[in-house]
Amino acid sequence: MVVVNYLLMCLIFGTTFLAIKIGVDAGVPPFFSAGLRFFIAGLLLFSFMVWRRKTTITLFFWKEMFFTGIGLTFGTFATLYWAEQYVTSGIAAILSATGPMMIMLIQTFVLKQRGSRTAIIGCVVGVIGVTLLILPSFSIVINPYWMIGCIAIIIGEVFYASGTIYTKHVIQTFQTVSPIALNAAQMMHGGILLLILSFFTENIEFESIITKSSIGSLIYLIIFGSMVGHSLYYWLVTKTNPVFPSTWLYISPLIAVVLGVIYYHEYFSWLTGIGALTIIVGTLLVNFETLRGLLRGKSSHIQDVEKLAE
Repeated sequence: MVVVNYLLMCLIFGTTFLAIKIGVDAGVPPFFSAGLRFFIAGLLLFSFMVWRRKTTITLFFWKEMFFTGIGLTFGTFATLYWAEQYVTSGIAAILSATGPMMIMLIQTFVLKQRGSRTAIIGCVVGVIGVTLLILPSFSIVINPYWMIGCIAIIIGEVFYASGTIYTKHVIQTFQTVSPIALNAAQMMHGGILLLILSFFTENIEFESIITKSSIGSLIYLIIFGSMVGHSLYYWLVTKTNPVFPSTWLYISPLIAVVLGVIYYHEYFSWLTGIGALTIIVGTLLVNFETLRGLLRGKSSHIQDVEKLAE
């Protein structure tokens, strides 16, 4: 079940960078678009869980939901959406692939946790692979906004890594609460913060919101990118560790290239193939211990919790 959900999450998230780019290029203000996406998705999921009596409304008002929302939703996606006005979705995917490395760095140097040498090497290999994969697909014109956009995405990944690590604490605090309900509550908080930021910084024009591209992008991101994808991500964090689910960031550029070749007849070079292979190797190295435990069936805690979740 863990492997199946991981692959499904990778497939969904692999398309979200392009979906975000389509919405931003259609003229929808980035903060408003991100806020609307996450608030609606979170509200729908949270309402469903309350209706099914899997959680209560009081969950939304716990401070842990607010802090998780700042890390996983507000900080990560405020920077990503804004940056995709100036950088391509491919470059955004490359820079977002620094997420697992950020987690490793925070755990090692801030939390003083000893990291596996194999996992650290895997992070480095994965980032190299993503770079090789995307390198033939774009040309970079250096300008100030391009540089600021790149830096913004990296800052967003610091938020992302911090939120992912903090999620472990939240799950331990709310052990009886469904991960889907926890995810929904944090998305609502992040969405509200994004909408507040949009209110003070953006000029929203109704005409740009009702185009086919903007509506299609928003619906896809709400249903698949947020409600399905982020729920799977949150679930995987509870079953494995903070690093394992975040390695989808290595797979997403591969999916983007495949879609480009199939639907847009984009060029596929030998360098792209080497990059794809390097990504797979890096992902395996990062998750070597976790995957070995799953394959040998020695991770009894993961299996017990998974049975309860089902």
